[in-house]
Amino acid sequence: MTFLGKILKPLFEVSPKDVPTFTEDNRTTQRLKKVVFTVTECCHITFVNSRFEVLVPRLDAYEDELRGFAYEGAGTGLAALDCFLPWKNRTRAFINGPGSHYLYAVLLGAGMGLARIKRRPEPFIARLDNAFSWVVMDGYGFHEGFFAWRRTVGEQVVPAYLSSYARRVFDQGLGRSIWFSAGANVDRVVATIASFPPERQVDLWGGVGLACGYTGGVERATVETLRSAVGTHRSQLALGVVIAARARQHVSNPVPHNEMACEVLCGLSSEEAARLTNAALQNLPTDGVEPAYEIWRQRIKAQLALRTESVYQHKEV
Repeated sequence: MTFLGKILKPLFEVSPKDVPTFTEDNRTTQRLKKVVFTVTECCHITFVNSRFEVLVPRLDAYEDELRGFAYEGAGTGLAALDCFLPWKNRTRAFINGPGSHYLYAVLLGAGMGLARIKRRPEPFIARLDNAFSWVVMDGYGFHEGFFAWRRTVGEQVVPAYLSSYARRVFDQGLGRSIWFSAGANVDRVVATIASFPPERQVDLWGGVGLACGYTGGVERATVETLRSAVGTHRSQLALGVVIAARARQHVSNPVPHNEMACEVLCGLSSEEAARLTNAALQNLPTDGVEPAYEIWRQRIKAQLALRTESVYQHKEV
């Protein structure tokens, strides 16, 4: 481990007391805890040796279903290292190189790394020069929601230094954290999101969709309950689910829980959902007045709106 790695490692320790106390102790909450500790473990692995030729084989040694979370942990560690040795820009090199297939996961992890060491995310996002670099903000929001729940969820505080669009993506990460912190209990998720102003609920539900679709650990009945409870934010919930499908399909790692979430919430197979997200990338402009990442999301959402409405109408007959 490098000297810098030794300094950083204690800052990224996660003990049981750092994880929200779940009302239930069941397969779902055990799964959520396993995800958190996989990300933490792989962050520490990155601190031990961040050279890609050493790091990548260690990440790839994780079982297929958890490998995305392993790469997320690597993103956490690489971003932290980059903040102290900015001339290295390891994160950009990683997402343009051996970590490219796990781009979304690495960027989510990078956001958590920045939040952990209290660095402002938008200057870091600009350094990455990637249409998906806003995903860093999602990871930042997740960290703050999960580890600073009282301030960001209980008191609903948003960091004042964030731009208007950064606040939206922050809320997407916050939504993911609500799914985790609630132990995927739909009643608690719904009640928590309902306490937020209506204008913030849209992006919070998108984060719930991504967490539900990617993380797993819940039965079909829970996802069906979620479908009934989401109300007017159906297409936003579905948007998160299909983005999760793309992340899984992109590395040839489809899993039953994502397949089930796509079918229940979108009326699509995970393969169809991934194709829809890929089609939305065609001729995607560079960042302008509206970020390319948001244009991509809006394209997907427009396609999903009609599909999800027909799914919900069918289920309600």
